[in-house]
Amino acid sequence: MNDPSADPAQQKQRLRERLRFRRKHFVANLDAIARLAAFRALPQPLADLIADRDPIAAYIAWGDEPDILPMLAGLPLALPHHAGRDPAMTFRHWAADGTLAKGPWGPQQPGGDAESVRPALIFCPLVGFDRRGGRLGQGGGHYDRYFAAQSDIPRIGVGWSVQEVDAVPTESTDAPLDAVLTEQEFLLCGDRL
Repeated sequence: MNDPSADPAQQKQRLRERLRFRRKHFVANLDAIARLAAFRALPQPLADLIADRDPIAAYIAWGDEPDILPMLAGLPLALPHHAGRDPAMTFRHWAADGTLAKGPWGPQQPGGDAESVRPALIFCPLVGFDRRGGRLGQGGGHYDRYFAAQSDIPRIGVGWSVQEVDAVPTESTDAPLDAVLTEQEFLLCGDRL
């Protein structure tokens, strides 16, 4: 009989539950000043890295996810876009004063008339991460499918430091991160950047 605890999908789901709980309580216990200060300025190595990349893919923070839009102010941005409740994800150009609409999965996204773009670098939210670039997402596989189709685009996971684990369970469809940004550090996870 197979041991279900060895199934990476089940391991990931259990880990997601623990990390969402940990993230929720960490963010709830941050004072207002600390939460506002987090992710407001690009660390210098990262600022140098993205200086000539256009556009930069970001995301609209959902729930307890870090809000990175203030630190990217003034840069050409793209945001994830879903045409419907299917696995396909694209990126659409978005300006800070641009309109947003509720996407089919919940988070805000650029309207359908926004220009589709191929990002030069992707900041992606995460539920968990490890120091080797392992990324645990929400579980829908949207980013992993995009990363597989566009494997040359550098990817930086964004999360709170409490979301770090020793090792993220991986499957063949999981794409590793090139770096991770938390409120405490910018961590390179490979040699692609």
